[in-house]
Amino acid sequence: MTAMDSASWIGRTETCADRIDIGHIEKMALSLDTQAPKQGDALPLLWQWGLFVKGYPYNELGEDGHPRRGGFAPPADNRNRMWAGGRLQFLRVLRVGVEASRVSTIVAVEEKTGRSGKLLFVTIKHEYFQDGLLCISEEQDVVYREPSPPRLEGSDPAPQAAWTENVIPTSTMLFRYSAVTFNGHRIHYDYPYVTQVEGYPGLVVHGPLIATLMCRAFSRANPDRVVTSLSYRGLRPLIAPRAFQVAGALTGTGCARLWAEQDGTLAHQAEVRFVA
Repeated sequence: MTAMDSASWIGRTETCADRIDIGHIEKMALSLDTQAPKQGDALPLLWQWGLFVKGYPYNELGEDGHPRRGGFAPPADNRNRMWAGGRLQFLRVLRVGVEASRVSTIVAVEEKTGRSGKLLFVTIKHEYFQDGLLCISEEQDVVYREPSPPRLEGSDPAPQAAWTENVIPTSTMLFRYSAVTFNGHRIHYDYPYVTQVEGYPGLVVHGPLIATLMCRAFSRANPDRVVTSLSYRGLRPLIAPRAFQVAGALTGTGCARLWAEQDGTLAHQAEVRFVA
């Protein structure tokens, strides 16, 4: 993709409405093995990723199960898709059972070359509104890479944790999370595809699922703190069904570091800011 082609995608928008239906929220809670909020309650951190989903018919999906690029997102020449990271500002809570909407805008498209070949970086801004007010402002980074062996081993040691939770990512958990987020990406549930086509040794744990579990662990360890912002980044994939840990520690006034680790090395990391 040339620089001129990239520029033509910047500014494209997409809008999706959602009622934040209590029945769907209860299924999300089951997929995360946690208690569901009730009608009118605040939506837990990052659960908006299971809502505001624009669906596509089968004939508009690519081999990987995602919508074919070239509609809202730019084309990426059959490259593999990775959820790389993002940044969120939590301005107001979204309430369960209340109509809301998400407005998405492509704000950056950039082609780079890395050790694994060409990489297309796409940054999408998501704004979530309820009752006419902006509740969450998010920038999401997605990377499309040329087919190449994935990096599976970590090298950065995990820091000392103040809290930690063990996670066993079963195939049932991954299937359920794919279902409630309407995520058709086959690397999360199709073993022959993920191993034979994309070269992973097993089913890949969703990046959004890992980030959600990191935030949940923070909220459980710090129930009186209200998160105002989050930045997160994936360092390497986690493969089911090997256990991993979501952990964290306070790093200063109103700030904490979160991470997911496996065998003592980092796989994902994040920073949250909060008020008491």
